[in-house]
Amino acid sequence: MPITDFLERNAKIYPNDTALVEINPEKQPEKNITWREYNLIDTAAEGEKYRREITWKEFDVKANRFANLLFTKGIKKGDKVAILLMNCLEWLPIYFGILKTGALVVPMNYRYSADEIKYCLDLADVRMLVFGYEFIERIDSIVDDTKYIDNFFYVGKKDDTPKYCDNYNEMTYYCSTTVPPVELKDEDDAAIYFSSGTTGFPKAILHRHRALVSSCLTEQKHHSQTKDDVFLCIPPLYHTGAKMHWFGSLLTGSKAVLLRGVKPEWVLQTASDEKTTIVWLLVPWVQDILDSIDAGVLDLNDFDLTPWRLMHVGAQPVPPSLIRRWKERFPKHEYDTNYGLSESIGPGCVHLGVENIDKVGAIGKAGYLWKTKIVDENGVEVKKGEVGELAVSGDGVMKCYYKNREATDEILKGEWLLTGDMAKEDEDGFIYLVDRKKDVIISGGENIYPVQIEDHLRAHDKIKDVAVIGLPDKRLGEICAAIVEVKENMSLTEAEVNDFCLSLPKYKRPRRIIFADVPRNPTGKIEKPRLRSIYCGGSLVEAQITG
Repeated sequence: MPITDFLERNAKIYPNDTALVEINPEKQPEKNITWREYNLIDTAAEGEKYRREITWKEFDVKANRFANLLFTKGIKKGDKVAILLMNCLEWLPIYFGILKTGALVVPMNYRYSADEIKYCLDLADVRMLVFGYEFIERIDSIVDDTKYIDNFFYVGKKDDTPKYCDNYNEMTYYCSTTVPPVELKDEDDAAIYFSSGTTGFPKAILHRHRALVSSCLTEQKHHSQTKDDVFLCIPPLYHTGAKMHWFGSLLTGSKAVLLRGVKPEWVLQTASDEKTTIVWLLVPWVQDILDSIDAGVLDLNDFDLTPWRLMHVGAQPVPPSLIRRWKERFPKHEYDTNYGLSESIGPGCVHLGVENIDKVGAIGKAGYLWKTKIVDENGVEVKKGEVGELAVSGDGVMKCYYKNREATDEILKGEWLLTGDMAKEDEDGFIYLVDRKKDVIISGGENIYPVQIEDHLRAHDKIKDVAVIGLPDKRLGEICAAIVEVKENMSLTEAEVNDFCLSLPKYKRPRRIIFADVPRNPTGKIEKPRLRSIYCGGSLVEAQITG
């Protein structure tokens, strides 16, 4: 069955149950007005309500209306329609409306520059773009230069609608609510996602409908979601990780909350007020919450977090020291992590499991409906304990990189997808990430894996974040440099960092310490290409390298 069937089923079985809630803390009303009362105020400005919600029936109706509107604009099965929106209540109904037409949905990174937006729209042959207020200026600058786009839809106030756009709210209001008569099959193309661009401009990742359904089944199995769960979703919906974790809510017909903001007090307040049971966080957000508690900025007694059962971290390696800190503050929370990549439809191809808390630091074993192996440069499986490249196989593997046969052939080997991540397996079969294949530092003939050094340094009580990269060296080829971000209102010296690293083997100790912010993308991954461009190509003085 196509994934749209789950939505239609929920609309029939749970028509009046809440499906989605949007919380926008920057539009917070006066404290004497409850969120639900504010949600019902007719005079609230369009798009500026603090809390909005829709039922499963309303969700499905909105998706049907948009699908039928797309038909009137000439969209047909196989066409591509892009979404460029911040997380909002309209995002997922638009996504499903596109799928119901048989067209391919193309989610866009909201951090893209105008040039990157144009590049991705052209690469994916996009015929229609749906975008929001935050992107007007960027779209204005490229509106006459895109290759294939016929129509633009604007999601926002009618008075703000650019002249070249139709207004989404106005146009969909009068469209039919009937289910589009389009047959969808597992092997039909469904979506194009974009890689995170860690090797230059993003690549277009083509997924079939079977991959979306597979991710639903995997997510629900891993986290034992039921109708009673409430999922708090904070990461951007354009990314496979956020959306595929929400797919567990779709499968069970349970409520999900979209929080527009990542401040620690917003996360805890929303979890408290909405009675969330599952919260998916990124490593920096976990650090910020714990730091705020430790500094006395947040008092846990101010929140009712008793329903919260599962704290889930993903999208990047998770330092074991961070989870130990979390468990000290939240001893009743189950902890879990998933591993995945956009090419494998997001999270779940490797899964730790809440029952394996003693294996914190590992990413887990092959996920539900997935297979894994670790191979050498010739594709031969390595022995347990040896480092090789992680490969995965399952229905969630991408069909191809769209219009890029060479890149596809590099990572698709029959049913197996090469992840580009170096890993090893312990005696119990648990997989540990060692590092990205392209991030490995070769110093004096020794392979150095930055993640190991980063995990060590993050255990320092004054370090908020750290990234390790290789710097060119005439004698050794490369040396390790640690970019260290110090916690707010704390001071740290190079000598303190070096002393903390004395327990590492000598060849793994950073030769340079750089005190600076650690840049991360919206999914929490360290932007190492950006760091290399700064510190490998620029002046050491400008790089603030000490020593």
